[in-house]
Amino acid sequence: MPGPIQSIERAAAMLRLLARGSGRMGVGEIAAALGLAKPTAHGILKTLQGVGFIDQDPITGKYQLGSALGSLGAGYIDTNELRSRAINRADALAARSGESVRIAAPVHGAVTVIHHVFRPDNTAQALDVGEVLPPYATALGKVLLAYDAELAATVKDGDLPALTHRTIVDKPALGRALTEVRRTGWAGETGEYRSGEAGIAAPIRARGGLVVGALGITGPIEHLCDGQLRMRPALVGQVRDAAQAVSRDLGVAQ
Repeated sequence: MPGPIQSIERAAAMLRLLARGSGRMGVGEIAAALGLAKPTAHGILKTLQGVGFIDQDPITGKYQLGSALGSLGAGYIDTNELRSRAINRADALAARSGESVRIAAPVHGAVTVIHHVFRPDNTAQALDVGEVLPPYATALGKVLLAYDAELAATVKDGDLPALTHRTIVDKPALGRALTEVRRTGWAGETGEYRSGEAGIAAPIRARGGLVVGALGITGPIEHLCDGQLRMRPALVGQVRDAAQAVSRDLGVAQ
């Protein structure tokens, strides 16, 4: 088994040091307290500052605990921020694919639509914002199930009701599907939630790689799939590219 990672241990020690309540500390004070070289301490502090765990006073240059630590249990990123960062990418994906675009996020243990862009064809459509999706039967839900252990636990102990004749109701089969999502970086569904409708989705990640949402398209099966019900590669690529672009906007290095 691999041993502990020293840089993570040092970062944790810095957080504990600043949490003692002794006020703001300069990089030299922190380095001295932890027995680190000043450049090493500075590099770790800048990384912690980048993810919001540490704030730096703009006047004194000293450091203190950041506000992001208080929101760790709330899902890391606010859904309103996620939506605002993704709006332009979602609009562009709808225009490029010709299909409806939705963004979903885990909200109170459920997969909830937080943004919806209509198909650009002027047909009558209903706004899906606020809709709670069955995680095991939708592409958006499968993405979040694949990466969110808390959400997956809600499915593990319950039944998987059949919503159509194509819904995956066998838990081992669902497990294999989620493994494939993690392998390929995207999820699909064909008529599992609503007959005649298909979906493609990909994960949205925040700093550090944490999956905070999913972005995807939905439309008629014949639009998203070929004659053998295989997702059209061009559409899969468009969805993945859009999700990765949102992730970059959230600070994920590519």
